[in-house]
Amino acid sequence: MGQLCFDFTPDPAQPAVTARAARGARNFRAGLAAEDQVARCYTQRGHRLLASRWRGQAGEIDLIFLGGDGVIFVEVKRAGNFGQAAEMLRPAQARRIADAAAEYLATMPLGQMTPARIDLALVDGQGRIEILENAIGH
Repeated sequence: MGQLCFDFTPDPAQPAVTARAARGARNFRAGLAAEDQVARCYTQRGHRLLASRWRGQAGEIDLIFLGGDGVIFVEVKRAGNFGQAAEMLRPAQARRIADAAAEYLATMPLGQMTPARIDLALVDGQGRIEILENAIGH
């Protein structure tokens, strides 16, 4: 019987996938899925999605809706439980989100006078959603 020979020399044109990169890609996809879940939750409540993953100079806002009470900016955090998800929002990130929200409001007809709030949507490991309205303020 003949020998089988395989060349396991890595192809330099194909970067090796590290465990860290694979975990990052998995977390990215899970984050997108959480954002989709939260978007459905808000639209089921009658809000209209204006933008997702909106990026301004100050930073990114996960979801932006128009509702009966004005513009709603939503930051989505996903973790094993609601407490862990809430802890993921750091003060510096909250400031960037508030600054980005102000930047977005500047594009609206009423500018900074547009009624608005910033919510924090928490998604746990079972896919349950808890929404903290007006969680981020100036």
